[in-house]
Amino acid sequence: MDLHEKQQFDFLLNTAVERYVERLEQRNGGVEIALERLRRDAEGEGVWLSRFIQAIFDDFLLGNAGGACFVLQALAKRTVPGVASGKVETTLDTLAKHAFADLLKQKTEEALEQRCSLEVASVQGDSI
Repeated sequence: MDLHEKQQFDFLLNTAVERYVERLEQRNGGVEIALERLRRDAEGEGVWLSRFIQAIFDDFLLGNAGGACFVLQALAKRTVPGVASGKVETTLDTLAKHAFADLLKQKTEEALEQRCSLEVASVQGDSI
C-alpha cells in the first residue's frame, strides 16, 4: 500500500472510531455501559456494529469492489472468518466489512477503555 493510501486509511479508521465511540457513549448513557454492551453483543441494542459499518462504507464511498479492495489491502495481514461464496464484488464487500468491523471494534474498545480511565482519574483528582 502506498503511503498516501495508508494515510487515507488511517484517517478513515480514526474518523470511524471517533464517530462510533461518540455514538456508543450517547446511546448507552455513558462510557462504561457502552464498553460492556460492545463486548457482550456488537449487534445488540444501542451498539449495532454492522449498521455503523454500512454507514461508514456509504459515507466514504467504499461500497464497491474498488473500495473493498482499498480496505482489504490495508488489512491484508488480518484474518476474517469464512465468507459464503457468491459474486466477486459481493464477496469482496463482505470480507472488507468483516475485516473493518473487527478492527473498528478493537480500536473502539481501546478508546472506551481510555475514556473510562480518564473519567476515573478525573473523579479521583476531584476528590483530593
